Amino acid sequence: MSRIFTVPFASVYPLYVTKVEKKGRTKAELDQVIEWLTGFGTAALKDHLAAGTTFEDFFADAQLNPQASSITGVVCGVRVENIDDPLMQKIRYLDKLVDELAKGKPMDKILRA
Repeated sequence: MSRIFTVPFASVYPLYVTKVEKKGRTKAELDQVIEWLTGFGTAALKDHLAAGTTFEDFFADAQLNPQASSITGVVCGVRVENIDDPLMQKIRYLDKLVDELAKGKPMDKILRA
């Protein structure tokens, strides 16, 4: 079991916000990307952040977008589509979407529209 599974999502979320804001994107865009992937609207996301939900519980509660499997590419030197552990793959999907947002990719492409 990877250590990231037990890390509170609320401890990583501010890092995501900082990453995208440094590149000229907004917290609202980040929240939109998270909602697309997990199904968590603003209220649900705030609840998870306030509760200190771990990544494991965060993704256990999520309704993963059916198009999530179309997320491909490399995160931390590993191809996300080749990750065997389902939870780790979901975490890396999120990382990949945050990377795409920070790199300035258009929202319709990030959201696989």
